Amino acid sequence: MDAYRSGDEWTALGDRTRRTIVERLAERPRSVGELADELPVSRPAVSQHLKVLKDAGLVAERTSGTKRIYRLNPAGVAALRDQLDTFWRQALAGYQDVAERPTEEDT
Repeated sequence: MDAYRSGDEWTALGDRTRRTIVERLAERPRSVGELADELPVSRPAVSQHLKVLKDAGLVAERTSGTKRIYRLNPAGVAALRDQLDTFWRQALAGYQDVAERPTEEDT
């Protein structure tokens, strides 16, 4: 999937407004208008933030009448979680290596 270019997800989440949108969408799907009513930014700004999140693969949309309803994209969120799990495993392995390394007192 082209939407999952390495690092785009993290860049998209670097903006506080986009992180807030993701938090809101984690609660339930919402329209642009609903999100704009909950945020201190305009509807066009919310639309731009949603475009960035959608391009990063974190948000999906569906049409409901004249509205577009946005939700988190489970595959995109799972990809982020996989990356975090990898970082965490690497960090724990590094800490374990340091903790098990013989000290000068042991030699």
